[in-house]
This record gives sequence, C-alpha cells and structure tokens, in this order.
Amino acid sequence: MNKAQLVESVVKETNVAKKDVEKVLASVIDTTVKAVKKGDSVQLVGFGTFSQSKRKARTAKNPQTGETIKVAAKKVPTFKAGKAFKDTVNGVKADKAAPAAKAPAKKGKK
Repeated sequence: MNKAQLVESVVKETNVAKKDVEKVLASVIDTTVKAVKKGDSVQLVGFGTFSQSKRKARTAKNPQTGETIKVAAKKVPTFKAGKAFKDTVNGVKADKAAPAAKAPAKKGKK
C-alpha cells in the first residue's frame, strides 16, 4: 500500500474529506521525522515506536573489487513494532483475560 492508497483507505473508514486526511497524514509524518531527527522517539501504543539509532564507523569490503573501504558513523531511523501490531500480523487474538498489573498499596502517614 502506498501513501495515496492509505489516504483513500482512511477516507473510506472515516468519511473525512480527502484533503483533510492528506493534511493530517502529512503532519503526522513531518512531526515524526522532526522528532526522530532531534533524537526523540515517537511511541504509538499498540502500533510501534519510531526512534533514532547510531551506527559506529566500520570497515567493509567492496563486493565487486574486494577492496577494503571505511564506512563513516551515522544516525539511522528505526521502527520497532508494538506487541498488538505483532500479534495481529501473527494472527494472535488479544488476550482480554490478562489481569492488569496492580500498583503496590501506598502507606499513608498516621
């Protein structure tokens, strides 16, 4: 699915004007890119987390010539899918029976 198809799908699901969906999607993408560029992560619960990772400088070989070359250090964007997204892709149904973790009781002052 490309961006235009995504927009069309959202328009059908939400009955929101195509122009508005395009603006919102562009804004979400732009905001996410800017945040990751700054070094922040963008976490969308149930979907995943966009973040920045740093690759160290290294040496590599040119596969055509066998020549050793230096590869500079750089920052790269990464995405880690969330549990709900992974479960959906793998056909695992959401476990509604799992109890929520309870916070320990706080002791009050007497």
